[in-house]
Amino acid sequence: MTLPSWQDTKLGSMARAALWLLLVVGEDKIFTKAQLRAAFPDVAQIDRRIRDLRDRGWRIDTSRDDPSLKQQEQRFVARGEDVWIPGKSKAPKHKNSLTAAQRLKVFQADNYLCRSCGIAGGEAYEDGITLSVLNVARRKVLMPDGTVDYQLVTECKRCGAGGADREVDLGVILDLAEALSPMERQVFSAWIVADQRSLSPMEKIWGLYRTLPEDSRKAVADTLDDMDD
Repeated sequence: MTLPSWQDTKLGSMARAALWLLLVVGEDKIFTKAQLRAAFPDVAQIDRRIRDLRDRGWRIDTSRDDPSLKQQEQRFVARGEDVWIPGKSKAPKHKNSLTAAQRLKVFQADNYLCRSCGIAGGEAYEDGITLSVLNVARRKVLMPDGTVDYQLVTECKRCGAGGADREVDLGVILDLAEALSPMERQVFSAWIVADQRSLSPMEKIWGLYRTLPEDSRKAVADTLDDMDD
């Protein structure tokens, strides 16, 4: 099937951007923002049109997804919907915009915490400088009956960077919960009610130990060996 020209101004800017990726860049090839803007000097928000393609199944990686890419580079990985065909350019229903009231409801339900990393809104990351900004993401949930649902969840911008959809298998989690012993279920239920888990001293020191460089890890191991002697 012959594709339309990406230079056809009768097409929408998103359709033209998709065709440019196919006809000029090519799958699994790298392009830069400068090349994109040079190809579409008449389109003010061509970067946004590229982002919109991700909602239509197109995979376009940035340096956040692929560490081998430079900051100004993107890789066209795989094609999605044929958005130049009438009716194919609409975003899926689960990608529709949210109202302020819907966003607030999600934030409140999630206690204003990122459900991926646990950071609170406005809290500083490990560097002590960057503050978290919360957003509402649509999490793909595989239901126990095999269907797929998209549910709203709070996520910080750092965890949501890259545009890749996260998914969780609810059936697997329910199976794991049913396999817990009565005592384990009681502890797990308490965590759910409190919406947090208190770490034991062993878990805390293990978490700190895992962050150490090799020389420091060896120093800890040697100290423990000396204490056992």
